[in-house]
Amino acid sequence: MGFADQRFDVNLSILFTELPLLERPAAAAAAGFTAVELWWPWTDTPTPGQSELDALKKALDDAGTRLVGLNFYAGRLPGPDRGALSVPGEESDRFRANIEVAADFAASVGCTALNALYGNRVEGTDPGTQDALALENLVLAARAADRIGAVLLVEALNRPESPLYPLVSAPAAIEVVDKVNAATGLGNARFLLDIYHLSMNGEDVSGVIAAYADRTGHVQIADNPGRGAPGTGSLPLEQLLDELRAAGYDGWVGLEYKPGDRPSAEAFDWLPASARAAN
Repeated sequence: MGFADQRFDVNLSILFTELPLLERPAAAAAAGFTAVELWWPWTDTPTPGQSELDALKKALDDAGTRLVGLNFYAGRLPGPDRGALSVPGEESDRFRANIEVAADFAASVGCTALNALYGNRVEGTDPGTQDALALENLVLAARAADRIGAVLLVEALNRPESPLYPLVSAPAAIEVVDKVNAATGLGNARFLLDIYHLSMNGEDVSGVIAAYADRTGHVQIADNPGRGAPGTGSLPLEQLLDELRAAGYDGWVGLEYKPGDRPSAEAFDWLPASARAAN
């Protein structure tokens, strides 16, 4: 197997960010990719105007790129926020306002994976209260995802970069996945397995793959240290992706790395051109 046997998409919220949002799908297509993903593009609002949604859809369609993953509203990304759904008050309200907007947009472009970042701990707020709120909001998100035939993704981040985020291990994220599925009975909550975050937490990535590949709905990669392209760090990414394939995962692998001090279009020399178009 190897890189040439995977299904790669490009995260346009971390790559091609030197370009305006609406120019990024065409840039990804020019680099040979036919699939992309995005964090919630409008960080200042969970409910952008229909004209903004239509413009992004047109940019994706005109480029011939399929959106395969989309985050729900999660506050300021990149930035200090790591999700809104477990933050009482205005942020939780903003997340709820975003649920149907995000789901409807995903449906309009054929996107079948919606990622809901859990949210940071808030000083002075009982963690149990936050967890109960998170479950309520994740249940709403899972039902919206099910309505459009999508999965709901729950992601573990890493403690060094997100010290207030409570899901900083694969088992912690899987526990939430199980709670959501038990609460909805839908079975559409899945684990987002981000190899970079797992490695930053010091987890045995091969062990995580062996334990949870059958409950994984999406995969993201970056090398470590540095969060750069494969080959810029020390992670055996090709081997780990082979392990995922052998364990039965045949879904998308999102390229969620920093291009470094070069244009994003030059950050894919590790990947054969034949492996960039979706099969």
